[in-house]
Formats: sequence, C-alpha cells, structure tokens
Amino acid sequence: MDAAAEVFRDAMRQTVKRYSLWYLVEGVLLVAAGILAVIFPVISSVGVVVLLGWLLIISGALQGIGLVGARHVPHFWLQLISVILAVMIGLLFLRHPGNGLLTITLLLIVFFMIEGISKVVFALTIRPFPNWGWVLGSGLIGILLSPILWIRIPVTAVWLIGLLLGMELLSVGAAIAYLAWQVRKS
Repeated sequence: MDAAAEVFRDAMRQTVKRYSLWYLVEGVLLVAAGILAVIFPVISSVGVVVLLGWLLIISGALQGIGLVGARHVPHFWLQLISVILAVMIGLLFLRHPGNGLLTITLLLIVFFMIEGISKVVFALTIRPFPNWGWVLGSGLIGILLSPILWIRIPVTAVWLIGLLLGMELLSVGAAIAYLAWQVRKS
C-alpha cells in the first residue's frame, strides 16, 4: 500500500512540474477573481445566484432537447422531472436572486468544506515539495470558513457569500500560484 501511495505522490509531483505554467496562470486568475469578489461582495453574491440560475436553465433546456423523442427510454419521467426542476429553479433564481442567496450559502458551506478537504489531501500528497504548507493552509481556511458561514446564514447571506468566496479564491489562488512559482524556479 505504501508503494502505491509513493507512486501516486510521484505522479502528482511530476504533473505539477509538467504543468506548472498552467497552475501559475490558474493561481493568478483565482487571485484576481478573489480581489474583485472581496471589493464587491454584494454584487458577487447576486452574481453567483444569477449565474447559477442561467446555468440551470441552459442545462435543463439542453437535457430537455435530448429527451425529445425519447419517451421509451428507461426512466424517462425521472429525467423529465429533473429537466423541469432545473428550469424552474433557474427561473426562480433569476426572478428573485435575493431569495436564492440562502440556497447558495448552503451550497458554499458544502463547497468550502469539500474544497478544503481536497486541498489538505493534495497538500499531504505533495508534501516533499517546498512550501507545500501553503496549500495545506488554504485547505484549512476553506474548512474553517464552513462553520463561520453556517453560524451567520440569515443575517449576512447577502454580502457574506461574495466576501467569503473572494477570500477562498484568494487563498487557493495564492497557494497554487506560489506552489507553481516555486516549482518553476527549482
């Protein structure tokens, strides 16, 4: 089992080295997006709801087009219900973005926790790399943001989503950019 883990760690290290420029670009773009989200948290919060609304509508429409003429496909009705729900929720988010903020807050809680755990696992996987602790730190920040967001849901959902999203983007972007920079220098 330890040999398999070492093979996996080596493959991850080689991937980071091979694609360090892309990791650097990703990190810089995430930092830029994070700065904008922190500066404009209410706009960022509403933007997330509106974007998700459009994504749900487009996804539902594309799935619906795929269902045309497919009434005899197994589980057709379940797929049709999924399409209808996607479009309805998307329309509700577009019509009342403020009401969608609570839903997005709950989704962000899950996202921050999973993203944080993912970064911690990634950091422990690449541990021999210099400065791997920055990736670990960004993962821990994501994990810590989850309960903070949960505690303040009703009062601060309007601006907190954008602010915390910006902070998360900043920490992840800085960690990835710094890691990629250090790999490119070595």
